[in-house]
Amino acid sequence: MLKFLDHLEEWIITFLIGAATVIIFCAVVHRYASGIPIPGLQNWLISLNFSWAQELCIYMFVWMAKFGAAYGVRSGIHVGVDVLVNQLPTEWRKKAVLIALIGGATFTGIIGTLGARFVWENGMHYAIFTLMGMDVGDVPQGPTSPDLEWPTWIIYSAVPLGSYLMCFRFLQVMWNFIRTGELPSHNQAHVDGLDEETINDDSIIKGGVK
Repeated sequence: MLKFLDHLEEWIITFLIGAATVIIFCAVVHRYASGIPIPGLQNWLISLNFSWAQELCIYMFVWMAKFGAAYGVRSGIHVGVDVLVNQLPTEWRKKAVLIALIGGATFTGIIGTLGARFVWENGMHYAIFTLMGMDVGDVPQGPTSPDLEWPTWIIYSAVPLGSYLMCFRFLQVMWNFIRTGELPSHNQAHVDGLDEETINDDSIIKGGVK
């Protein structure tokens, strides 16, 4: 379970990117193929409705952005200005880093809570009450998206889920910093999942590998 949580963002982002790519490809092929005058096939293609593809892909990219931000916290690739912090004495630097991490966790926790409240009032409470067979009373059903006609609370759930995950990553980084004194750093030359290969010095000739 913990192993899965360590790479949760990658799994979500990979799925969303892959699915969005397939949807966009199918929508583009459909658009151009529908203009080819092939009897039978053209009528069938025109009968297919891909008007929802653009809206869905936009929502998927929004979800990618929210979970990508959590990945940035975990891997240390978020943009930060640490010139002043690095000039501080070691003890003061540790305190400044902790204050920054606590601030990040607090901010994302607040955004996640406000987002959860918004999602709840936007139709999630109606869906849950209906699912549990409870009397909804005057509780509104909530709006739906234009093309997909999905409840918007499902789409807006990216805000609390992504923000709470960011908050968790901030706390995770802070705990690791307290124990080890190290912050996550992103190595652009490293690719997760690939074993590092040792290259002998005598195999390198003028910047190339023999």
